[in-house]
Amino acid sequence: METVKIGDVDLCYEVFGEKNTQSIVLISGLGSQMIRWDIHFCNLLVEKGFKVICFDNRDSGSTVFNTKKEIPSDKGIEEVFAALSKEGIPYSLMDMANDVIGLLNHLKIEKAHIAGRSMGGIIAQLLGSYYPERVLSLTIIMSTSLNPALPKPDPEIMAMMTQPAADPSVDREGYFRAKIHFAEKISGSGYVFDLNQETALLEEELTRSRTKNGIIRQLLAMGSFQYPPDMLKKITVPVLIIHGTDDLVFHPDCGKDIADSISGSELMIMEGMGHSIPRELNDFITDKICDLVK
Repeated sequence: METVKIGDVDLCYEVFGEKNTQSIVLISGLGSQMIRWDIHFCNLLVEKGFKVICFDNRDSGSTVFNTKKEIPSDKGIEEVFAALSKEGIPYSLMDMANDVIGLLNHLKIEKAHIAGRSMGGIIAQLLGSYYPERVLSLTIIMSTSLNPALPKPDPEIMAMMTQPAADPSVDREGYFRAKIHFAEKISGSGYVFDLNQETALLEEELTRSRTKNGIIRQLLAMGSFQYPPDMLKKITVPVLIIHGTDDLVFHPDCGKDIADSISGSELMIMEGMGHSIPRELNDFITDKICDLVK
């Protein structure tokens, strides 16, 4: 793993399959680190001829957003958001999209395929709309356009996402218990929840994390996003949308809305898939990405 400075961000990234010529950037979701892109998933893409670029979004994992403005750790997102004006938001989703462009510039990659999950899928849409000259295709997984007319997240899930997390240095058991409960709730009914895999990922994330309360700033970026109705209509590259029937974070209608808004896009509704990518679907999804590229 390496780090590059992009503006006020020290961005951590990793490249797999450096000798391959077709580049694909994988963008993670809210509060999640690049290791949430399963190594088996990345290796499958490498075997299919891709140079795979993973990175930690600002305020997640080993990527650091350099700011002097601290977010209170004992307050919920609604209280923090209410206290800030729009001008007070530390950064926007467009800033996060610009981080991707900065990384491509650093790696001297003119154009790339983009795959984003959840919040990463929103960032992918911004890239496809505002940087069409840099994007070859988009794969948008379990995401949304943030169209305010769409169904809201499940209330229980939203409460779990926005409540202050236990400090693992003080209450490690409580931290893991809450995180595992959340992961299991959003995993969907069609696939067996892998407790050992989730625990190992949480352990690794704790080891890698260099930011405190970064998820709050990412939530503020999403919450301040002003949905432009014509944004998706500007996207002309091949687009694949993958969404689960059991997604409690972004209702399946969110995936359908993206597909309806992007001319010529392909929508795949996956029975029993929740708001995560089961390892059992790695082969299928990477095959579909290859079909999209071809």
